[in-house]
Amino acid sequence: MTQRPKIVVVLKGYPRLSETFIAQELLGLEKAGFELALVALRRPTDRKRHPIHDEIRAPVRYLPEYLHEEPARVLRALAACLPKPGFWRGLAALLADFLRDPTRNRLRRFGQAMVLVAEWPRGGEWLHAHFIHTPASVARYAGMIGKTPWTCSAHAKDIWTSPEWELAGKLASSRWTVTCTHTGFEHLRHLSAGRSPVHLSYHGLDLARFGHFNGRRSEADGTRPQAPVTILSVGRAVEKKGYDILLRALARLPADLHWRFEHIGGGERLDQLKALASELGLSDRVTWHGALSQDEVLQHYRSADIFALACRITADGDRDGLPNVLVEASSQRLACISTNISGVPELLVDGENGLVVPPEDPDALVQALERAIRDPALRHRLGDAGETRVRRDFDHHVSIRQLKTLFETEWRATR
Repeated sequence: MTQRPKIVVVLKGYPRLSETFIAQELLGLEKAGFELALVALRRPTDRKRHPIHDEIRAPVRYLPEYLHEEPARVLRALAACLPKPGFWRGLAALLADFLRDPTRNRLRRFGQAMVLVAEWPRGGEWLHAHFIHTPASVARYAGMIGKTPWTCSAHAKDIWTSPEWELAGKLASSRWTVTCTHTGFEHLRHLSAGRSPVHLSYHGLDLARFGHFNGRRSEADGTRPQAPVTILSVGRAVEKKGYDILLRALARLPADLHWRFEHIGGGERLDQLKALASELGLSDRVTWHGALSQDEVLQHYRSADIFALACRITADGDRDGLPNVLVEASSQRLACISTNISGVPELLVDGENGLVVPPEDPDALVQALERAIRDPALRHRLGDAGETRVRRDFDHHVSIRQLKTLFETEWRATR
């Protein structure tokens, strides 16, 4: 029988509606025979949760989000960690990091790492961090204090908003790192300089949850007010999603076209986007659904005509990797329009299985939207090709098998 470690997974927040790809991976690892213990740095803020979270058996515990809120817990952890030989190695790493970035957050992550080690889940033998920024900081310090091997899954914002010196240090400390786009892979591989393996692993999609859509797509072409073309987008209202660009592009569509825009998701900029839609005269054409469950989102994929996401790179470097919603929408034969940043071109090829335009270019986005609205045959062709691509290349079982092999191989090497 293959030996597998019990994995302690460090997460930024859990559960989160916007991170179903993580929940899907956790469930996949459990089904592959791994025992997990989940540790989150933040309690959930979403009012809803996806059914997949209820299928995950692993217990979850929460570290103190702010150290001053639970001082007794932190002091107990300090007392438990001080005698450990690894404590001084971890403290040296903290001091080196603090000299480069003298912020409270550095101390906060070390304190959380101490609590994690002091309250270590029974039987835990491996640490794995989801995101290479704050969760990986906690995992790295905890790994040093407790002398526990650790690995990491890096995604998008965590890669591109972290300083290179910090990424290089974490890559050198971890046993291996996986990331979900080729651009992220190349960046991390360069920074690792051969000191630790970096692997490309697409998240993929649980195709059992996103089964083939047998229904007919509409033939609406925007010419009839009683049959408007439905444009859907799913994503948090944050800058990198480019919803301000999308709204401005919608406002510039020809007046003779009949369409509706539906948005699913919460986010810090939702009120600003609603105000912008009103300013642009779009309020009567836009529906804001807020956060919905995965089953509800699936029904919207199946009833819409076009999926649009105007991804951009923000001033601080934040960006999407390969947005899971594009994979989900494509799996339902829904024609997708997006931008050519990060991992999007790794899924969508312009004119072949989607329409891809430059970021920050409302003119190009207007042209793509108008073309898709006026041509239902084009939408059907792109949607069919999109589904074929997803079902051929983005089955999440592939990534689970890859992770399973990585964990088992590295575990055997440490025995």
